[in-house]
Amino acid sequence: MAEEDRRDINIIGGGPTGLFAAFYAGMRGASVRIVDSLPELGGQLMALYPEKYIYDVGGFPRITAKELAENLIAQGTQFDPDIRLEEEVRDLVADDVGFTLLTSDGRYPSRTVLIAAGKGAFAPRPLECPGYTELLGRGLEHHVRAPSIYGGKRVLIVGGGDSAVDWALALQHVTDRLVLIHRRAGFRAHAHSMRQLHEAVDAGRIHLLTFREVRAIHGEQEVTGVTVFDNRTEQEDHLEVDAVLALIGFKPDLGPLTRWGLELDRNTIRVSATMQTNISGIFAAGDIATYEGKLELIATGFSEAAIAVNHAVHHIDPKARVNPGHSTNLRVFKERERPEAAVPRSN
Repeated sequence: MAEEDRRDINIIGGGPTGLFAAFYAGMRGASVRIVDSLPELGGQLMALYPEKYIYDVGGFPRITAKELAENLIAQGTQFDPDIRLEEEVRDLVADDVGFTLLTSDGRYPSRTVLIAAGKGAFAPRPLECPGYTELLGRGLEHHVRAPSIYGGKRVLIVGGGDSAVDWALALQHVTDRLVLIHRRAGFRAHAHSMRQLHEAVDAGRIHLLTFREVRAIHGEQEVTGVTVFDNRTEQEDHLEVDAVLALIGFKPDLGPLTRWGLELDRNTIRVSATMQTNISGIFAAGDIATYEGKLELIATGFSEAAIAVNHAVHHIDPKARVNPGHSTNLRVFKERERPEAAVPRSN
């Protein structure tokens, strides 16, 4: 890529934190590029639980993850960032001006880098059984792309966390038959969700089987059934199903980030109060960043994105103010406002 296309900030990650960082950078007049391995912006909001309600984002008493993502995308792209999707980050190389990000498809130079990659690359936990590899994407999925896909189908959900329980509740009125299995009696879901689950089970809308695991997934071109077993007795049962949702979590994987010389704390990157890593010019924000007192919330990620961007701008130009002031007073927005048309007075 030509040197003239060097951006002020390369943002790794197109989720909530990365999108808000792109907006804030544009507000500060900084040029931005967003790089993400997923096929669409929105991160986990779109990829994992688009229909799930979120309650702890300022200004929204209740909003679905998809709606929040759409709002963030509209906000984050209004200053026309360069967007590179479905590109896997391979390496980061320092140069005389800043850094060059190497991906599966290109080389992207920038003056600074902001890592907003959530928990790293998505690495879904697999079902260790025959048929898993062959039928993945053919009725076997790790997340719900759209509830309507499962309309009138026989669906098996595997898992015992919030994602499995929430999707069982969301799909109970969509599917023809819905079975939820979990390998033990205890669940890791919210108490309110569990109350709703038991109500749905009592009403016959969801069939719940505990101490069950998948032994095999059957089908040639697509899923047609599964073999499940009781892990206490080894007794097997065959279930005819049209789809399997393996909602058993994701393994955090920082991938190539572990080779960049960053100070790591398990699967997170240690940052200072300015969100800068131990490498000058590289910042981190969102779930991937850690410091004393850290809270892993979307709202926290927004604040960290603003801090990181402001200090990245100051890093690029030491004369630039770190604190830009309130957005209502910024020229970039005042220039967008059109003066009200003069209305002639009647005599």
